Amino acid sequence: MTERELDAAGIADPALRRAYRHCRTLNARHGRTYFLATRLLPVERRPAVHALYGFARWADDIVDTLDADVSADGRLAALTTLQQSLDDGLRDGHSVEPVVLALADTARRYAIDHAYFHDFMAAMRSDLVVTDYPTYTDLRRYMHGSAAVIGLQMLPVLGTVAPREEAAPHAAALGVAFQLTNFLRDVGEDLDRGRVYLPGDLLARHGVDRELLRWSRDTGRQDRRIGGALREFEALTRGVYREAAPGIEMLDPVARPCISTAFVLYGGILDAVARDGYAVLHRRSVVPRRRRATVAAAGLARVVAARLRAGGGHRHPGGPVPPRTPKAAATATATAAAAAAAAAAADERSAGAARTAQGAGRSASEEVA
Repeated sequence: MTERELDAAGIADPALRRAYRHCRTLNARHGRTYFLATRLLPVERRPAVHALYGFARWADDIVDTLDADVSADGRLAALTTLQQSLDDGLRDGHSVEPVVLALADTARRYAIDHAYFHDFMAAMRSDLVVTDYPTYTDLRRYMHGSAAVIGLQMLPVLGTVAPREEAAPHAAALGVAFQLTNFLRDVGEDLDRGRVYLPGDLLARHGVDRELLRWSRDTGRQDRRIGGALREFEALTRGVYREAAPGIEMLDPVARPCISTAFVLYGGILDAVARDGYAVLHRRSVVPRRRRATVAAAGLARVVAARLRAGGGHRHPGGPVPPRTPKAAATATATAAAAAAAAAAADERSAGAARTAQGAGRSASEEVA
């Protein structure tokens, strides 16, 4: 967490500053492209986003660790401990766990409904025992806690120009769209963890079951039935993106570039999957570096325009940010552009590599690769 971000957000307590820095480090390490999109937000709002995603990442890592020495009972115990820490932190505002401390502070500053965090933890616990979903309805019920609530948590931080209740369904849909994209991209990796997130009835329509998926994964051979199922799942996912899209214009104008950039980059994964012939059981599809750089540059241009229209000043919990002159805004944007290019290059070098145990999370906070 840069000192400038913490200062702009009005975060002065040393322990809180350390907690927010920890969350930022988690996101920079495991969600590089979404981390890049977050850089398009007004500086004072970034710490809150890192806190929300840092907590989600931490819980994900508990569930999806590939450490064979950690049993299901051990993971459940760790989640139970985290749940207790969350309950205490939300009630008292204190925690020895950095991600909980930052989350509790963010929830207080932005008056985020605590039910969203509890629903998320319930979804994480279900991942320890549920290995497949018979219908899309079953999957969407799970995704309320694992994905939709992430979008709902973000709304108070992003801000809206429409009544929040009107924007909420679109924010929830965007969280779901991002996670469905992850599910399609990561079919093979999820199968290795014993989970199939593709709905059973969708697979059955194409004559596909877990055994056929396992055969394809193990042999490296493709099957037209699997391809047909994946194409249908892609079409389903694109439909959810269409549900989410109207919500972007309901956001605070200075927050739109961040979300529209993430929207385009995540959607680009679907294009990459199709381009690779739906070979997701055998390799990870990635958005090309040049495409990421182009999208990031467009987002930066929108940031400049939105901030100049707003006069450069933004309200935040710590008070108003002094207005920027056009020259200062241009200088800051040039700096951000250089950082964006460097981050995109670094992300491309690592794209396609197997995720580490800590990077194997299943929530909508996952990286765009």
